Amino acid sequence: MGTVLATPETAPNTPPSDEKTIVFDRVSIAFEERAVLDSISFELRRGETKMLLGILGSGKTTILKLALGLIKPDSGDIYVLGEHVNEMSEDQLFELRRKMGMVFQESALFDSLTVRENVAFRLIEEGRPAEEIERRVREALQFVELENTIDQFPGELSGGMKRRVGIARAIIDRPEVLLYDSPTAGLDPVTSTTIIELLVKQRDVYHTSALMTTHRLPDTLMMATHYFNEKENKMLQLPKNNSVDARTTFLLLKDAKVIFDGTVEELAASRDEYIREYFA
Repeated sequence: MGTVLATPETAPNTPPSDEKTIVFDRVSIAFEERAVLDSISFELRRGETKMLLGILGSGKTTILKLALGLIKPDSGDIYVLGEHVNEMSEDQLFELRRKMGMVFQESALFDSLTVRENVAFRLIEEGRPAEEIERRVREALQFVELENTIDQFPGELSGGMKRRVGIARAIIDRPEVLLYDSPTAGLDPVTSTTIIELLVKQRDVYHTSALMTTHRLPDTLMMATHYFNEKENKMLQLPKNNSVDARTTFLLLKDAKVIFDGTVEELAASRDEYIREYFA
């Protein structure tokens, strides 16, 4: 997977939709009387990837759990794909989660199952026809360029390959929203770039909305300054005079509050001392 400089003619100019896929409205939650999120608000548009940034314990993963309905906020409202998550029953949440995909930091693959069985797990649970399952599994593995591992077990794969299988499992049912929990953590720079290219590809080819937590600032900037060119089947860098049209935005948390929510251009223009120090 390569990265080359795009020309203005090949660079995309398609902004995300104004449709909101996730809305947090003045959401607060505390654990053992410690405020983790304090009246935070943000929106995720269809086709947008929002990078959740902040120091350890700043509430990034908590946002993902709240979006999935795994935990409830103490106050505020959460909407996912138009559904009011706060008021949903467990059965309703189960149906909502079928429209979402989750990529865990440690891949969370079943060691006793083959790659095929891991990727197909959701479809098998739903009782889909065997022919459809096989086709979907191969499509997902082709997307992450790992079709040749279909009969292998997770123990035979490298860390980066496991993450890619995790992505294949998350996209198997063509979710409307993807949640990434530090998908490049612990990986070397080359492998991290491979993972980021897949995330850019998912964003630009399928226009999937995504929330992504990360500690790797180079990954966030790569997401914001690159796009996936289907014709060349590779990630390309946008020219400096071309905006990414806010398809990747940044949300920075500090002391349980959102202190920045915007594009890479707005981030670069910020004069906030903490923000400049954080990204330095």
